[in-house]
Amino acid sequence: MANEFSKEERVAFEDILEGFQDALVLSRNVAVYNTDQSMMERAGNVIWRPEPYIAQSFDGTDQTLNFKDSTQLSVPATIGFSKSVPWVMTATEMRDALQENRLGEAARQKLASDINRSVMDVAALQGSLVVAIAAAATGFTDVAAIEAVMNEQGIPDYDRYLALSTRDYNGMAANLANRADSPIGKSLTAYERAYVGRIASFDTFKLDYSVRLLAAAGGAITISTLAGGGNVYVPQATNVAATGERANVDNRFQTVTFSANANVVAGDCFTIATVESVHHITKQPTGVLKTFRIISVGAANTAVICPPIISGQGGTDPELQYQNCFVRTPAANSAIVWLNTAIRAANPFWHKESIEILPGRYAVPSDSGASVMRATTDQGIELVMQKQYDINTMRTKYRLDTLYGVVNKQPEMNGIILF
Repeated sequence: MANEFSKEERVAFEDILEGFQDALVLSRNVAVYNTDQSMMERAGNVIWRPEPYIAQSFDGTDQTLNFKDSTQLSVPATIGFSKSVPWVMTATEMRDALQENRLGEAARQKLASDINRSVMDVAALQGSLVVAIAAAATGFTDVAAIEAVMNEQGIPDYDRYLALSTRDYNGMAANLANRADSPIGKSLTAYERAYVGRIASFDTFKLDYSVRLLAAAGGAITISTLAGGGNVYVPQATNVAATGERANVDNRFQTVTFSANANVVAGDCFTIATVESVHHITKQPTGVLKTFRIISVGAANTAVICPPIISGQGGTDPELQYQNCFVRTPAANSAIVWLNTAIRAANPFWHKESIEILPGRYAVPSDSGASVMRATTDQGIELVMQKQYDINTMRTKYRLDTLYGVVNKQPEMNGIILF
């Protein structure tokens, strides 16, 4: 068969796949949702993924008035990342098999980095839980602060992960290495390998790159938290257009109106005066201010934030079912307090089920003149390698491709810690 792969290339591709799988550090610790690829093509590569129901309970034996509809929320998940690394080798360059292997290794490394970066970005830029530490990273106390936030809001206490920039991670390792009361093995590993490991129910990872947030420049602005102030959100499963068409609603985000939005940018983190977080199941206020993120900025002092302000002030069943905050003192001009007060690394943390990868698949014909090899990682992420020879130039084209999607299914189960 024309352009058939040699045995050396097959071995090289197997090595590429193995290295690719080993490098998927962050994506290995999120959920995977496999889809029917024919259905995804027909649906424009978008599928709506359901969020967990949150039930209400009532007192007494007579529940006559409490048989009501439940609101099912869902979020759109898209297979939208199409990453490719192409390269060319001449007939003379191909005399050196090591060069070919090095190029394949570089391609593998880049694609693995792209997937890890996609996972990190959705957590770092959409995660709504924000822990701001007014000092450098030190260790247990910092991670325990994240645990407290997640526990208070009813997030499951297993499958929790924290990824730190190298400087912040090493700051924690230095604290462990210098502590006289640390277990000998723990402090020695921290000293020799700058390794932290598991802290306060979180598995920790070291990043060689991280998202960095600029200092918030929005200044002193306010928002109305009155029940009739236009910023109280009511969750809904679907809405009906003027034409009568019914469509799903993405309830992760809300458009709100500030007193001003000049210099407010996506990624900014903030709290609202007297707006406290609640335990998502019991609905009890935590006494701690709820944190929010700016997703995008619009016109007329508006911005899209995450999560929406579901305070239950309207008293409707969907509000009470999905209430995520409590407004202790409603006001027409509740103050916004910015949390990203300096240029900092946005270190993401998350619960595994809150972020999903959707593996995609290319239907590449294997009988069209190009040789095709494909393989799948344990997570279902597929790599496709193709090779085609051009007799006119004696050059051989290679390309390594992967197709996938990443969705932050529940931004209130992940977020960032800022040091």
